[in-house]
Amino acid sequence: MERVDVAVVGGGPAGSAAAHAAASRDADALVLEKGVPRADRDRLGPDSTDAAGILDYWVDIMGIHPDDFPEGVFQQRLDRAEFVGPTESCTLRSTGIDSSYDSFGFTMHRARFDDFMRDRAEQAGAGYRTGASVKDVETALDAGVGGDQPRHLLKVGGGDEIGADFLVLADGPQRTVTNRVLDGLLPDDQAASDRLASTKNNHIAYQEYRRFPEEVYEEVSGGITFWWGVMPGHTAYPWVFPNADRVCRVGLTMPIGMDLDDVDDREAYALIREDDDRIPSGKEYVRRLLEREYGDEYDVEEDFPVVEDAGKSKGTETYPISSTRPIESPARAGIAVAGGAMGATSAFHEGGDHVAVRTGAIAGELAARGDMTDYNDRWHDAIGDEVLRNVTMAKMCRNYGPSDWDSAFRTGRKMLADADGYEMFDQRFAAGFGAAKLLLQYRWHKWGFRNRGYVQLTEDEYVY
Repeated sequence: MERVDVAVVGGGPAGSAAAHAAASRDADALVLEKGVPRADRDRLGPDSTDAAGILDYWVDIMGIHPDDFPEGVFQQRLDRAEFVGPTESCTLRSTGIDSSYDSFGFTMHRARFDDFMRDRAEQAGAGYRTGASVKDVETALDAGVGGDQPRHLLKVGGGDEIGADFLVLADGPQRTVTNRVLDGLLPDDQAASDRLASTKNNHIAYQEYRRFPEEVYEEVSGGITFWWGVMPGHTAYPWVFPNADRVCRVGLTMPIGMDLDDVDDREAYALIREDDDRIPSGKEYVRRLLEREYGDEYDVEEDFPVVEDAGKSKGTETYPISSTRPIESPARAGIAVAGGAMGATSAFHEGGDHVAVRTGAIAGELAARGDMTDYNDRWHDAIGDEVLRNVTMAKMCRNYGPSDWDSAFRTGRKMLADADGYEMFDQRFAAGFGAAKLLLQYRWHKWGFRNRGYVQLTEDEYVY
């Protein structure tokens, strides 16, 4: 049996950040990543499928400045986010939150970012093993740190066994390993595999890498664009994110297993056709979006070609993204759940590499110190405001239809005229009845999540 201080399941941003933090403090850390092939990567690595860029204050949450990136990770500097409804729109040019980054944000090449995070962890002394699929984890709650018997015994495909005093679960929103580990620490009627099942707690995302015509690329350059109220479903929306060399990511997120027959006022959604008998595929949604926006002047398939050597496979990728509230970890058992596996990332704010990196780094730091018991307090202190804001806004718009999005964006323009970014929700008085109503809704839902109420699985539910 191989022994390490810290075993990390998953080699994405959270896992690599955990390994880097632990190894930087002289702990023996090992990342176990099952590895997937990608068209835009020469070696096996994590799935690396995420659409978002990084906003200014996310740089400080993440704790890594883009000036530290190797060539090719940074793609484009951003100066705005555009939110487009059926007939109304709203442009955000500032988050209103102080940060060390001097622009609104930037987009990045996610696979290269993951490779950077891996290289950074390995340079600090961590091990990173690809092709390593964790089949099972046995936890001995009575085993002490540094004893002859490891607290955690990981069984890896091929028959290998790895013992560790501390375990970081960073296997993403599907939680393939995480749910099995947490099931062993929860009552049978509260199993994580039921409460956190990916079909209930995730959205599905799809995106394509397309090269835009020069004129259109200049138009979208510098901004990330979201369309709301054009397709049905809670936090269901398409987007365009500009990368470098006229390449843009065009994609969407939507609930898993949605039935079109359950959609009210389906004729109000611009990307739904009268003859649709089911929710369109991601590919069809992307085609309809591009046709709607640019089809009058361009042949979409000819003028917006798919870049086949980008993305996961032939210029496209499909992946799960968390749409749940975060969970606390059984930290007293030497286990920390980080990043997408803990639900810290979100379909509402488009991913969350920044919170994945931060939670992973906290987990690795505490594991290296030999005591993880403060993990939940630490991540609440670090990202609690960010999580609370996003959970609140997701709750607030849960039942929005097309007309509701138009109303929100019309009101948002007035509120943003008086305050930058998220400061608009801190106004004592707002412009007009609509703004006052929006503020009251936001504050009411936020109050409902007070005292860490945004958590859906608390540490005191685990049975040690």
